[in-house]
Amino acid sequence: MKIVVYAICKNEEQFVDRWMDSMSEADEIVVLDTGSSDDTVQRLRDRGARVEVEVISPWRFDVARNRSMDLVPEDADICVCTDLDEVFHPGWRALLEAAWRPGDSQAVYRYTWSFNPDGSEGVVFWYEKIHARHGWRWTHPVHEVLTWTGKGRPGRKVTVEGIQLDHRPDPTKSRAQYLPLLELSVEEDPSDDRNLHYLGREYMYRGRWDDCIRTLERHLAMPSAIWADERAASMRYIARSWAMKGKRQLARDWYLRAIAEAPHLREPYTDLALLLYEDGQWDGVLYFTDCALAITQRPRSYICEAAPWGSLPHDLRAIAFFQTGRLEEALSEAREALTLEPTNQRLADNVSLLERKIKGE
Repeated sequence: MKIVVYAICKNEEQFVDRWMDSMSEADEIVVLDTGSSDDTVQRLRDRGARVEVEVISPWRFDVARNRSMDLVPEDADICVCTDLDEVFHPGWRALLEAAWRPGDSQAVYRYTWSFNPDGSEGVVFWYEKIHARHGWRWTHPVHEVLTWTGKGRPGRKVTVEGIQLDHRPDPTKSRAQYLPLLELSVEEDPSDDRNLHYLGREYMYRGRWDDCIRTLERHLAMPSAIWADERAASMRYIARSWAMKGKRQLARDWYLRAIAEAPHLREPYTDLALLLYEDGQWDGVLYFTDCALAITQRPRSYICEAAPWGSLPHDLRAIAFFQTGRLEEALSEAREALTLEPTNQRLADNVSLLERKIKGE
C-alpha cells in the first residue's frame, strides 16, 4: 500500500526534525505551509518533504487541510493527517498495514492530547485522521472534521490497536483565533450541535459565563444533540459557570443532571465532589468520589479528562476522611493518590503527615 502523510504548518521549524523522523515510515510526506517567516519550509524540504506555500485568507482550518490533502497523489491508498507538533511512536505503519483491508475508509488510533507536568499522560482519546484517499473532505472553520462526500456509504472504520500519536505542542502558541472561527462555524451551520457545544465550551474557557450558559442551553435543546457524553459535558460547563457566578445550588443541580445524563463517566461525579469539597460537605465528597472510582473503564472519546483518572478522586477522599477523623482511611487514599502522582510534593507531605498522626507524633 502507498501511505502518504500530509500536514499544514506555519513557523514550526523547531518541530521539523522530530516530526520528519516520526513520519519517515510513510512513502511520501507532503506539507502545505501557510506563510512561515522562519526556516520551516527549507528545513522540511531538506528532510525530503514536498512543500507548497499558500497563504489562506481569510484563515480557516478546513480550507487549509483540504488544500494540503489535495497535495496527496491520486494513487495513494491511505492518507495520514498529522500536525508538526505530533509524534507517532515507531512501528505505526506496520500496525496500520496489518489492520487495513481493501475497501476500508478510516482508521481509529490512540491519541495523547496532553501530558501532565510529571510527564505522565493527561487527556487521552481515540483519533480518526487516517483515511482513504478518495471520498473525504474537511469541514468547519475550526475543530474541523472529516466528512464523507463520496458515493454511497464509506467503508469500514477500523480500530488499530497499538498506534500511538502524541501531541507535544508549543505551550506559548495562541488560541485567540478559535473563538471567532467557532462563532463563524455556528453562523454557517446553526444546525450542527457539535459546533455549538464547542462554542459554549470556548466561552467557558474565556470566563464568559453568561454566554457559556446561554449557548450550552441552546445545545441541549437541539434535537440532534443526542450523544450523552457531550450533553453531560455541556451540563458540567453550565454548572461550572453558575458556580463562578456564585450560584452554588444551581451548580449542584446541573452537576446532578450531568450525572443522570451520563452515569458511566467519572467527570460529573468528580466535578460535583470538587464543588462539595469547596463547601466542606465531606460526606458528599466521599459519596461522589466513590461513585467515580467505581467506573474502571476509561472511555475512548475526547470527553474523557485527565484529572478524574489521576490522583484527584483519591486526594479528595483522603482530605474528606481526614476532616471526618478517619485517619487510617485517609492514609490509604493519600497513598493511592501519591502512587498515581509520585512527584507531587503536596501528596507526599500528606502521606507523611498522616503517618505521623497515626503514630501519635
